[in-house]
Amino acid sequence: MKKKNQVVLKSVVAGALVFTILTPTALAHDAFEGGNKGEGIVFDHDAIEQLGSPVEEGEKNVKHLHEAAAVQLAEVDGVQNNTADVYAHKGYAYLGTHTANGANGGVRVFDLKDPSNPVEIAQFAHDIPHTWQEKVIVKTVNTPQFKGDLAVVSLQQTSRNNANRPDSRGGMLLYDVSNPENPERLGFYELDRSITGTHELYLTTQGNRAIALLSNPYADYYTGGEEEDFQIIDVSDPANPEKLWGFDPRQLDEVAEDFNGYHWDSPDGKTRPVFNHSVITDNRGHYAYVSMWDLGTVIFDIRNPEEPVYLGRTEYADDQKGAAHSAALARGGNVLIETREVANPHGEGYEDAYGYTRIFDIKDKSNPVLLSEFTTELTFDFIGSTFANTVHDPKVHGNTLYLSYYSGGVLAVDITDPANPEEIGRYTPDQGNVWGVFVDRNYVLASDMGQGLKVLQRNNGNQSNSSNGNDRRNFE
Repeated sequence: MKKKNQVVLKSVVAGALVFTILTPTALAHDAFEGGNKGEGIVFDHDAIEQLGSPVEEGEKNVKHLHEAAAVQLAEVDGVQNNTADVYAHKGYAYLGTHTANGANGGVRVFDLKDPSNPVEIAQFAHDIPHTWQEKVIVKTVNTPQFKGDLAVVSLQQTSRNNANRPDSRGGMLLYDVSNPENPERLGFYELDRSITGTHELYLTTQGNRAIALLSNPYADYYTGGEEEDFQIIDVSDPANPEKLWGFDPRQLDEVAEDFNGYHWDSPDGKTRPVFNHSVITDNRGHYAYVSMWDLGTVIFDIRNPEEPVYLGRTEYADDQKGAAHSAALARGGNVLIETREVANPHGEGYEDAYGYTRIFDIKDKSNPVLLSEFTTELTFDFIGSTFANTVHDPKVHGNTLYLSYYSGGVLAVDITDPANPEEIGRYTPDQGNVWGVFVDRNYVLASDMGQGLKVLQRNNGNQSNSSNGNDRRNFE
């Protein structure tokens, strides 16, 4: 497999509704392919009150799926920002923000003590100008240098390497959120200004060590191979993050030495886009699953994070656009969920379809085996190039897969038999644009780019909930 004799791989709103059209500055897909997620509506608080009721459908374990709460981000200094991804930790929701109205919305923290009434209590990571903060991961960390709840935040420039914005830069910010009402900045892993920044990231622990994994799209391309799209950073001392390793795709047999960091001459004869969009690990921090667009989901053994070992990757049919966007795991890490974000459903030599979900058996991580492909009516409803009809992010809870689906809202899919996935529930807000989804026991959190935080209750009762949803244990 190896070259270089190396063993280890280094809708339009009617009436008086007030809204804002986003500016086309966002990178959260293949930016070189065109299209942008910045086109959409951001509703103010009064406009949200005038929206119609959401569509709520469910059966089996989500038969009572319903909206328990919906709340827009607070305006800050008269600016209405919009949401990006959502995460939860110890009874608090953390919402990243996108690029509406100048970006710099930071991360918003919501107290979920009463899930039917989320209360925004803090904002952080918004102090570096001309940036946006999409992704935040929070974990309890215990290292010799830090004990507490650590938040890692992705930071991207709205205009890369802009000479008129010398203070703008991208990378990863690190915060102590042990007191969520008063986050304290600890450190900053800074990327070269020629790189847009870190788009997504993940945080894991290995014993008394904390490790961050960064997805820096086009870093390889923008720096002529000097920097990597996928990097592993030691954040055991959050004030002094240290790079351990970066992935060079040229070390794979199927990637030529003269690969320019983006245009890949693949074995099927096509020139395909390759860049790192996102990354996750298993719960133990043993394996990394790196979404490398048309190179597929690339799997590494990272038990030695200074010297990860390449294991295998997912592949595509000749007529499939790759677009490996995000991943999730099921069955104790033996099943891989891969979402493919395809906004342009057409292309010469490719099938006609928006992005959909693929499910793999990865018991043998060197040989992922495709079990099934999950599509919906949106996959083949051709309305031009749009993100509205593509799948976005996956999360798994037990045998249920939750998918954020932009205009489709949140879908619940039974994957008890991964070879035969079955949709069992759907939540679609009126004029929705759902970016992220996160599962916390009896609740599903969704981030709607135009409408803010949605809290969905999966059923009417919860054996682990003795306080009608007010116990923080239901969010951990």
